[in-house]
Amino acid sequence: MTIATILFIIAVIFITQSVKVVPQQHAWVVERLGKYHQTLTPGLSFLMPFIDKVAYKHVLKEIPLDIASQVCITRDNTQLQVDGILYFQVTDAMRASYGSSNYIIAISQLAQTSLRSVIGKLELDKTFEERDIINAQVVQAIDEAALNWGVKVLRYEIKDLTPPKEILHAMQQQITAEREKRALIAASEGRRQEQINIATGEREAFIARSEGEKQAVINKAAGEAASITAVAEATAGAIERIAAAIRQPGGEQAVQLKVAERAVDAYSKVAADATTTLIVPSNMTEVSALIASAMKMVQVQK
Repeated sequence: MTIATILFIIAVIFITQSVKVVPQQHAWVVERLGKYHQTLTPGLSFLMPFIDKVAYKHVLKEIPLDIASQVCITRDNTQLQVDGILYFQVTDAMRASYGSSNYIIAISQLAQTSLRSVIGKLELDKTFEERDIINAQVVQAIDEAALNWGVKVLRYEIKDLTPPKEILHAMQQQITAEREKRALIAASEGRRQEQINIATGEREAFIARSEGEKQAVINKAAGEAASITAVAEATAGAIERIAAAIRQPGGEQAVQLKVAERAVDAYSKVAADATTTLIVPSNMTEVSALIASAMKMVQVQK
């Protein structure tokens, strides 16, 4: 091997050890002689060969971390199988390198213990209703401890809450009973409304019929009153005309003649009836007396 080859190999090693290119969204921790020296940001950087060393490489992107399923006990002593997913991000590469031997395991364990603590304060029904509150409390508990590890916990999401089969069966029965109860209430409300509608319809129909009958009686009475008034007015008019005619010259003689004719007609009708016995007055002056009495009544009316 020639000296030139040896120098070329040394130059390649020198360049490899001294020139570093850090990718975007990454941070590299450099140690000098075993001690923290600096954090390399994205781009081109130069190190001292054989003295500086890239000890840790961190990704600054948001990282999802699957939290293993575990058994949690609620406030009312019910076991729940819970698993979730945690999202975190490295914010301080130096603390992430030296704050914990393995910050991923530390965050995972802390998430499990925090979740058990939060669920232990809630009853079974509340755990299904208040997932957002549980998630927020877990994030708050982890984030306070993760600051020393150079990690920012962004959010935590519960994936599954699985109670025992017995609890699931009881919950299903409760839901079924609640739905049946609602169905019965709805049916009873329907029947009640139907009865109300029928009663209201009958009442309105009765009122309508009574109003119609009342109006019919009023109309009949008004018609009868109008008829009586018309007859009375006609009779009065006729009487006035008769009285006026009597006051004319020769009127009294005409009335006497008319009364005499009516008397003769009456006797004739009685005599024409075979079943009637007619007694003729012996003195015919009684007829003239009858006519004179009628004339006196006419004179009194005048």
